[in-house]
Amino acid sequence: MTGVPTTSSTPTERAEAIKAVKLRHPWRIVIAIVLIVLLVLFVLDAAQRKAFGWADVGKYLFDIRISQAALITLELTVYSMVIGIILGLVLAVMRLSPNPVLKSVAWLYLWIFRGTPVYVQLVFWGLITLIYNSIVIGIPFVHTWTTIPITWVPPLFFISVVGLSLNEAAYMAEIVRAGLLSVDPGQEEAAKALGMSWWQTMRRIVIPQSMRVIIPPTGNEVISMLKTTTLVAAVPFTLDLFGRARDISAETFTPIPLLIVASLWYLFFTSILMIGQYFLEKRFSRGVGRDRPVVGVGVDVDPAVTTGGAGGFR
Repeated sequence: MTGVPTTSSTPTERAEAIKAVKLRHPWRIVIAIVLIVLLVLFVLDAAQRKAFGWADVGKYLFDIRISQAALITLELTVYSMVIGIILGLVLAVMRLSPNPVLKSVAWLYLWIFRGTPVYVQLVFWGLITLIYNSIVIGIPFVHTWTTIPITWVPPLFFISVVGLSLNEAAYMAEIVRAGLLSVDPGQEEAAKALGMSWWQTMRRIVIPQSMRVIIPPTGNEVISMLKTTTLVAAVPFTLDLFGRARDISAETFTPIPLLIVASLWYLFFTSILMIGQYFLEKRFSRGVGRDRPVVGVGVDVDPAVTTGGAGGFR
């Protein structure tokens, strides 16, 4: 070999180029074709069935009553999530507190609200005025100074927000606590060594890193809350999207078209929320250096090579 320096007196042979062979997936193609055919058949069949009432779907999709109900559903979702996140943050701090009383109270709250169905809780909040109808001032179990009757009846919208947010706070507390615990304690120690205060450490070190863990489940909780608003009928509050669609269908005897109308609105809102969740996750994943594994996308290679033995990706 000329012009190429060698480090050994023994001449090396040029390695033979590896010929990559693309894996074939015949059954994957067959299954995909079958699914596409079934989907097309379902769409064609649904388009011809009179029970779906597509004419009524187009008639009520942008009805003013439906539009107003959709706005109320959004308000229920936003108010409940904001209050739920704030309460969840407080409960998460209480769970992480060294004070045993605060920790026990937070645990009891989570045990009750996570252990009972949200529909049952909403029924309970709808009957709250029957349980607490007066305020008693005095020494408990000894002397009563005065009794003030409660004549104010809270609006059903307010009761619905309270019921949904209190339930959501129990789940957000666990999400926030998991996010805060995911940050390596060495990060806080390094921040303290640099002279940062507790608030500076939380704002610049802990919270930005924990958001990468908190954001994805919080986005799921927002989408779940949007759909959970259909349960406010237990309060009973019927001005939300599902309740209003149900009332209109009771007048027009068209339950299926109105269910489709409500479903389309829910799909529209959840699609927007999913797009926002994607960009939020992307925003808080900067600098991590790990991309989300994509299943079925990319160069097809032998699984024995990619999994690296017993470990593998998944």
